[in-house]
Amino acid sequence: MNYKIMFLIMILSADRLTYAQMPQRVILFMIDGMHWEAPQKLDMPVFNSLIKEGVYIRKSYMIIPHHPTVGDYSKYNSCSFPNPMLHAGTVFVRPENKYIQEVFSGKQTAFIVNTAAYRSVARGFTTQIMDVSLTDRQVVEQAMSVLKEQCPVFMRVHLQTPGEMGTLIAVNSAGKPYSRDIYGKGSPYVEAVEQADRLLGEFIAFLKEEGKWEGTVLIVTSDHGQSRIGWHPLFDEESWATPLVFVGAGIARGRELSYFEHTDLAPTIAWLLGANVPNSDGGAGIPVKEITEGTAASDYHLRMYIKTLNQQIKEFNILKSQMILRAEKERYLSNTIAALENGNLTPEPFYHQDRITDWHNAGSFCHLIEANEKILQQMRKELKFTQLL
Repeated sequence: MNYKIMFLIMILSADRLTYAQMPQRVILFMIDGMHWEAPQKLDMPVFNSLIKEGVYIRKSYMIIPHHPTVGDYSKYNSCSFPNPMLHAGTVFVRPENKYIQEVFSGKQTAFIVNTAAYRSVARGFTTQIMDVSLTDRQVVEQAMSVLKEQCPVFMRVHLQTPGEMGTLIAVNSAGKPYSRDIYGKGSPYVEAVEQADRLLGEFIAFLKEEGKWEGTVLIVTSDHGQSRIGWHPLFDEESWATPLVFVGAGIARGRELSYFEHTDLAPTIAWLLGANVPNSDGGAGIPVKEITEGTAASDYHLRMYIKTLNQQIKEFNILKSQMILRAEKERYLSNTIAALENGNLTPEPFYHQDRITDWHNAGSFCHLIEANEKILQQMRKELKFTQLL
C-alpha cells in the first residue's frame, strides 16, 4: 500500500514539475493594444530577440475586447472583457471568480500600470500602483523599485500609452498623415510601441543586473489587439489577437506555437509556479505545458474555442442586422428576431456580448459554442428563405 501511495505522489509531482527549472517569479509585461504585426512592421529589436530565446505565438486570441459601461457587466468590471478573463483564466465572468494573484495568498504580488481602468481586476495584489500621471518609463521604474524592495512571485507590468495612442488615431486624427492608420507617417502609436520595446529592454537589463533573470519567466503580450484604423472595436478581427512570447527559466528556446488563448495564461502561470489554477469551471483555460523545454510541442492540441466564439458573435450581430433590415418588407421577421432572444420561446438564446454574465449558464465552453451554432443555423435559414420570396 505504501508503494502505491508513493507512486501516486510521484505521478502527481511529475505533472506539476515536468520542466527543468521552476521559476521564482513570473512577470507579465503588457504593451497595451499591440497589433499582431507590430514586431514585424516596427523597430522592436528587444521583442524580436525574445522570439529567438523563447516560445512565440504570432497571434494569441482573447475574447472580443468589448467594454460596456452599462448593464450587469459594468457593475463590477471597470475594464474590457479580456482582462477579467485573463486574471480568472475562464470565459465565465462571475463576481465570485478567483484571480490568478489570489492563488498566491501569503506571498507578494504586484500590479503596476498608468491607468485606473484595471482596478476591478487588481483585487488581491499585495502591491497596486495605478497612477494615471505616470509615463510608461515611470511605470517601468516603479516596477524596478518594487523588485528591489520586494520579492513578488507574480507581477503584472502594463504600459498603457500605446493603446491610448491607438484610440487617439481612431477618434482624433482627421487631417493627419496617420489618420485611421496606426502605421501611417508620424504615427504616435508607432512611437509609443517602439518606446515600450526600449523600456522592455531596460527592464530585462535590470533583471539581469539584479541577478533575477535566471529565476524569472517573462511573458510579453497585450490584453487585446489593435485595429489597423486604431482602437479595438469589438467586431474588427485584428482586435482579437496580439503577439505573445514566453522566455526564461525552464522555457523552450526558438519554439513557435501556432495558436494560444489568453484564458490559458492564468492556468499556465499557476502551473509554472506550482500553484492551483484560479478556476476550473467549464469555461476555464488549461496550462499550456508545451511552452517548457521538458515538453514536446509535436502533439500540441489546439483548442480554438475563443476564436470560434468571437466569429460566432460577429456573425450573429451581422445576421441580426440583416434580419432587422429585411423585416421592413418581411414583417414576420420581427417576431423571429424577438423570439431568438426570448427565453420562453427559445429555451437557450444566443450567448452574445450583451449576455456575457449569463455565459456560465451554458455549463461548458463546448456547449456554449454548440448552442450558438444552432441559433446561427436558424438565422441563416430564415435569411435564405426570405431571398426566395
